[in-house]
Amino acid sequence: MSNESFEWVNLLLPSSVVVLLACAMGCLQSIACKPRIRRENIVVYEVSASIDQCPTVIEENSPIVLRYKTPYFRASAGVVMPPVPRNETWVVGWIQACTQMEFYNTYGDIGMSSWELPELREGRVKAISDSDGVSYPWYGNTTETVTLTGPTSKPSRLTVSMNDNFYPSVTWAVPISNSNTPMLTHITRDQSFITWLVAMNTITKERIVLQTVRWRMRVDIAVDPDMPLGSRASLVGRPYQEQPHILNYQEPIPPNALGRPNANDAQVLMWRPRRGAPLVVIPPKISESITQMK
Repeated sequence: MSNESFEWVNLLLPSSVVVLLACAMGCLQSIACKPRIRRENIVVYEVSASIDQCPTVIEENSPIVLRYKTPYFRASAGVVMPPVPRNETWVVGWIQACTQMEFYNTYGDIGMSSWELPELREGRVKAISDSDGVSYPWYGNTTETVTLTGPTSKPSRLTVSMNDNFYPSVTWAVPISNSNTPMLTHITRDQSFITWLVAMNTITKERIVLQTVRWRMRVDIAVDPDMPLGSRASLVGRPYQEQPHILNYQEPIPPNALGRPNANDAQVLMWRPRRGAPLVVIPPKISESITQMK
């Protein structure tokens, strides 16, 4: 096309169409020309991250365990992906990892039970995957991800969302004891996460981090084991959670956030008596060292 012809097209067509036309002309001149998905070609909009503004709910329905249910962390984002080339498949979704965990259940002056991630606690890894245990590296595979298989002829608009909360059980009695006598006096939990919005090429494993969110969930419950069931436990400290932080920069994803084991399979329940050596109550489901993934 001559310069005069191009100027004429430029007068008649919107600038965006002219740019696409110019790109198409360039591709015709080069057989090797192949569109490539890059960060600058992906549009992210309406990113939200929040924790429900409600307190943790304590359940005292069982003579064996206390249960508590925290508010939900929720994240959502809209994404516009450029056309996907032939023979390429891209997944857009959420990846989450635990970066810090303190989870102590105190039984008076006897001792405490503690859910722990040993390699995270000892600083041997920076993060551990919080995947559902099936959809690695993704947090889940329903609303959490969308898959695009090429070739697609036009941009794809999509929305991905996720939510997370805690709903554990804690024994009233000392976990290594044969007694059912309530001895639980305090529950403390403090856990931090990084959640990434990511576009990933399933063939090359190329990952493009689109958004990074940091969030934290804390629980502080005082228990009087001498009170009747139904009136033993109460929340102490702040009633509402600190809201998540949507970062204005992107953090890299550590290798351990992408594969096995996830946090549920790597955690171990310890009994740490006031006197004596600690004991493993529940070993990790996956015992091999995760530092091999570093």
